[in-house]
Amino acid sequence: MIYLDHHATTPVDPRVLETMLPFFTGMFGNAASRQHRYGWEAGDAVERSRQQVAALIGAGSKDVVFTSGATEANNLAIKGAAEARRKDGDHLVTVATEHKAVLDPLKRLERDGWRLTVLPVKGSGLVDLAALQDAVTERTVLVSVMAANNEIGVLQPIKDAAAIAHAKGAWFHTDAVQAAGKVPFDVEALDVDLASITAHKMCGPKGAGALYVRRRGREVAIAAQIDGGGHERGKRSGTLNVPGIAGFGRAAEIARAEMPAEAARVQGLRDRLLAALGAQTDGMTVNGTLDARLPGNLNVSFDGIDGEALLVSLDDVAVSSGAACAAAEPSHVLVALGLSKDRALASLRFGIGRTTTQAEVDYAAGKVAEVVKRLRHQGAYGAYRALGA
Repeated sequence: MIYLDHHATTPVDPRVLETMLPFFTGMFGNAASRQHRYGWEAGDAVERSRQQVAALIGAGSKDVVFTSGATEANNLAIKGAAEARRKDGDHLVTVATEHKAVLDPLKRLERDGWRLTVLPVKGSGLVDLAALQDAVTERTVLVSVMAANNEIGVLQPIKDAAAIAHAKGAWFHTDAVQAAGKVPFDVEALDVDLASITAHKMCGPKGAGALYVRRRGREVAIAAQIDGGGHERGKRSGTLNVPGIAGFGRAAEIARAEMPAEAARVQGLRDRLLAALGAQTDGMTVNGTLDARLPGNLNVSFDGIDGEALLVSLDDVAVSSGAACAAAEPSHVLVALGLSKDRALASLRFGIGRTTTQAEVDYAAGKVAEVVKRLRHQGAYGAYRALGA
């Protein structure tokens, strides 16, 4: 089975696993235990990882709050900011192509009385900065725009969007899950206030995430959403996942060191895949701009293809469909780009990552081309028989 779904999750790097293993056995202490060596070892590991994660995104170590993953980080950022700034305004702004882990918390706040503006995107997948500027008012307390889209890989103009938010006094949050560790992402250079990241998108373990909370310049004091012990400087209570956090730190360290070379390698494979698909198929469209995109992302759709049949036929290539669920509903991201339901359902997302090889890319391109041709032939044959009947 060829794995080309690295946007969904990534395999744990052996170097990361090696770092994690001691914390399941001999070094099993609770990081909150301050009275003995077991707790000190765990606490030291957490703080070392906090520094490693902070270094990846250009933050200070005290700016990093560990969570159970990106969904919790997004909820903490959005709900925590809204609660902290309730007296300052009643308005929130986001973009239609955000991950559900951003859209759903915002919709929950909308049901609780907040006003929510969800901005459309251009056909390229990029947010219209002029529309964003028009949407943000003095009553806006938070703007959330993701750094890199999980389906189409489009990189949003985060620095410009943050500047628009700050000009009206709003805080700026970005879901940086797909960007961190794959492309340069610096919270100071981009001037963001809150940023969500997670380990399992950068060859680290599942169950370990983090929220960057700005402390310098504009101190952002979000309200905790989980109470019970005051862990993480009161922002997120609960016993820390020390093995996962240790793995997160090592994954961040590796990603930071190897990012320039790995991004170039992965983009080369992405471009090779695109060229091969273009040479072997017709009626194919790339969804989202290629000018501002994650190096390992390719999202394409095909004319005249049943989406479910396409995915089922790729029995030895692990990719994602444009469909969001088993009920054959089209992806909200692709619909926001203007794709029809049928076109969105006939889309494939390729996520190329650290373990992907040139041979795998070449095989996948050939397999997809073969399946597309066969399905089109079957469709044409079925239409011909229907006409004959």
